[in-house]
Amino acid sequence: FCGTMGVAMPPRAQVLEARIARIKTALATLGALRPGTLSAQYNVCGKPGCRCKADPPQKHGPYYQVSFTWQGKSHSEFVRREDLATVRHQVGTYQRLQSLVDAWIATALELAHLQRHEARASHEKPLALSRVSSKPGGRRASAAASSRARTP
Repeated sequence: FCGTMGVAMPPRAQVLEARIARIKTALATLGALRPGTLSAQYNVCGKPGCRCKADPPQKHGPYYQVSFTWQGKSHSEFVRREDLATVRHQVGTYQRLQSLVDAWIATALELAHLQRHEARASHEKPLALSRVSSKPGGRRASAAASSRARTP
């Protein structure tokens, strides 16, 4: 194959394998992570005359929490203001992990499909050879041979 400007392009399988290698390298450098969604909560207290009861209300907060599901169970943890930057980074790293794994799976599926297609193509006999009958005038043998040639 030739790409633009007449430069030879590597076979598609090599491109896919190189992409998987880059994804593995990126995975190894991720660092600390945590699943979940970080959110800010604003609350209303029960004290009469508090600013949170005013019109318009000035709610208490923000109070940060990270919510996630792990092993089929929902979890929610409050996050201290001083830990907010670290938790944001960890959640972002987890999202990066998910996108890298998704890219790896998509690339691996494409590579597997390509390899199956290439394996089938290398094992198939040329159609002209498979239609030759071993018997003179043996119509049945050539029909059987041609149906075998079409079966994947």
